[in-house]
Order: sequence, then structure tokens, then C-alpha cells
Amino acid sequence: MQQEVEALLALQQDDLKIREIESQIRALDPQLTELDKRKEQAAAALTRAQTAVQAEEKKQRELQGRLAQHRQMQERNLHQLEDVKRMREATAATAQVESTRRLMAEDESELAILGRRLSEMHAAVAASQQALAAVEQEQADTRPAIESKRAELQSELDEARKERNAKAVEVPRPMLGKYDRIRGKRTQALYALRGGSCGNCDTAIPLQRRNLMSGTGQIEVCEACGVLLYVEGT
Repeated sequence: MQQEVEALLALQQDDLKIREIESQIRALDPQLTELDKRKEQAAAALTRAQTAVQAEEKKQRELQGRLAQHRQMQERNLHQLEDVKRMREATAATAQVESTRRLMAEDESELAILGRRLSEMHAAVAASQQALAAVEQEQADTRPAIESKRAELQSELDEARKERNAKAVEVPRPMLGKYDRIRGKRTQALYALRGGSCGNCDTAIPLQRRNLMSGTGQIEVCEACGVLLYVEGT
């Protein structure tokens, strides 16, 4: 029976090692996820800034086209004003000139405001490009190290599993099945008695069962928490 306990303890040590390596590998995932998230956010911010600039530049082109039309109109109006002979025609032509001048002034004012806004937006695009470049550089510096660490841990994990499987054949199949079922629910499946109580939940084990375990080295199941129990030194 002592040999069975030792085999289970060795197996459990390997399982705890495997669990720790798996935990270390999982801990790398959030780091990679965060890198990807930051890159996506930076890229999205740049796209939004560029889209906004494109929309404003379209407005700018439309305004410039409208201003050009108004200037052509104004040239015609001025020529008409020079050619009129009658007072009534001159008054109408002058009114048309003034109206077109106001439209041109409005166009120029809008273009000036739009130009300042575009200048700020271009600066925002440049800042977004720098932010994305910084994130990409961080990824270039950080991701290989993380991937290398993952590969190293995966190699350790493969080796640990190989060693674990080799040791598992030393445990009788019925006990191994019981151990694996318990381990599937708990971090640890096998505990030593502690002062006559379960080493996991501290539930007192009946004297008769303790004497049996001490005398034969038999492994028992805790009726309270369900872990496997053994007596040290038997």
C-alpha cells in the first residue's frame, strides 16, 4: 500500500506542476489580448480621424467650387453693370453685384473656418498615426518575447505531461480512475491525515478507519469533502 501512496504522491506532484505551467501559459493570453486591443483601438482612432478629414475636405472642395461659381457670376454682374445705360437697370445690376459679393464673403468665411478646422483635424490624424506607430513598435518589441516565453512553457508542459503519463502506469487503474475524477474537481486529490482529521477539510476520521489506514497503509476517501486520505509513515 505504501508503494501505491508514493506513486500517487509522485503523480500528484506532477499534476500540480502541470497545473502551474498551464496557469503561466494562460497568464500570457491577456498580455497578447491587450496588445491586440490597443492596436485595434489605435487603428480605429486613426480611421475615424482620416474619415472625418475626408468628409471635411469634400465640404471644402464643394465650397471652393461654389465660390468659383459666385466669382464667375460676379464678373458677369460687373460687366453688366458697366454696360447698363438706364438708372433702373443700373440699380438692379448694383443690387445683383452686392448680393453676389455677400455670397462670396459667406463662402470665404466658411472656407476660412473650415480651413482652421481641417488644420486641427490633420494634426489629430498625425497624432493618431504616431499613436498607432508607437503601439506597433511596442508590439514588435514585446510580442516576440511573449511568444518565446509561451513556446518555452509549452515545451515544459509537454515534457511534464510525458513524465506524468509515465508515472501514471505505476498506479493501479481503479485508484488512478478515482484519483483523476477527484482531481478533475479539485486542485489536489490526495491529502495526509492531520491529527486524526482530513488534511483538506479538518473533518475528524473515525478511530476504526484511522487504525485500518495506519495498519495497512490503505487509502480512504473523506466522507465530508471526497478527497483521498492516507497516513504518513505507514
